[in-house]
Amino acid sequence: MADNTRRDYVHSLALWLSFLESRACPWWQADDEHVEEFEFWRLTDPANSATVQTSTFAKDVAACKKFYQWASSRYGDVVDVFAEVDYPAATRNASVKWVDPAAWSRWRDVGLRGRDLSGRRDRSWRGRNEQRDAAFVDGLYGTALRLSEWSSVVLPELPRLEVGRGFYTCTLADKCAKGGYGHRYWISRRALSAVWAYIEGARARAVRQAQEAGIYERSPRRMVVDVDRRRGAVVMPDEEAGGWVVRDWNMVRPTLRRRMFRETPAGLEPVWLWLNEDGTPRDPHGWHHSFDAANARVAALGLGNFHVTAHMGRHSAALRWFSVGKLVYAKQIGHLDAEETRDFREQFGDTWDLVQTILGHRRVETTKSVYLEPFRNLSVEILLAQVDGLDVDKFVVEALTGHPRVIADPLAIAR
Repeated sequence: MADNTRRDYVHSLALWLSFLESRACPWWQADDEHVEEFEFWRLTDPANSATVQTSTFAKDVAACKKFYQWASSRYGDVVDVFAEVDYPAATRNASVKWVDPAAWSRWRDVGLRGRDLSGRRDRSWRGRNEQRDAAFVDGLYGTALRLSEWSSVVLPELPRLEVGRGFYTCTLADKCAKGGYGHRYWISRRALSAVWAYIEGARARAVRQAQEAGIYERSPRRMVVDVDRRRGAVVMPDEEAGGWVVRDWNMVRPTLRRRMFRETPAGLEPVWLWLNEDGTPRDPHGWHHSFDAANARVAALGLGNFHVTAHMGRHSAALRWFSVGKLVYAKQIGHLDAEETRDFREQFGDTWDLVQTILGHRRVETTKSVYLEPFRNLSVEILLAQVDGLDVDKFVVEALTGHPRVIADPLAIAR
């Protein structure tokens, strides 16, 4: 399983085992009543000051199911008490929030790039990682990847800039994707250019300083590898049998990627794309601190109720691509009759299929039910307005203005 999933499951199992211990019940003797009590305590018990939503409890159920499936298959006298437990009805779509393009840019500039509310540079700003942080969040918004996925990319997986290309096709490795489901994703030239500017600017400076300080040579678990860009593989030492092995990047976990370095004329360099200020690979969880700090700065400057999370970038990218898809598909099939339209959709899919592909979902129902509620009732006629030369970002801003679950640029609203 993915590292984040295992971490969540450890927490859920610890809660369940502690709950049973408080009732003097060994885990292998738990019964249906214990499960019901546990659900009540987690969700609604007045004596519990830290009750959770059903989506969180669903993770607890998944962890316990997995644990008891393993235990009952290994030990014949253990009963799988979670076998008949249904996952609680999720309230996830009630908590989904979206950010329109203008609001995303405003949050990034104020929270991460040290701009004031007029857009000018704030002279009191003391941030030191604005190039890295801005490139990361714009890539997050542009690729529609999850935070843990975008933060696990290594340099050899990043495409080079080419003249005349507006978008670049990339591949998310199975071992870095949620559920082990790797897929293609796309990044715009603008977002990719910002990443390469970071690589050649702030990142190169951090690497050079770390090399001069001998930080990489002192790294106790470093693994020096040879990157084969042409084959999309890495030649790495076999730590168990000795010698060398060739592994496709698709099969290399994030935890192993963070240990990898390559030899350069100036010394060792991490293959991990995103680095801390001291040049060491950045733990994906560190990005949550970056978001928290940016939200705190935004709030301190007086923009209340303008809180952005990493997953909002994914939600918001879905909305943007939905609008693009509606425009493209309507233009392609507008002249077809009903039967021809059905044939077209059977061969090429529809807008939902496009966004499902962008998000890397296995089931299009997930895309429909969770991410795109604000656009469900927008007609093709509205989406086709001013189609020639349409500024998509501007269109999305205008189309979603006033929606109760879409965050807009607060300064634009004030004006």
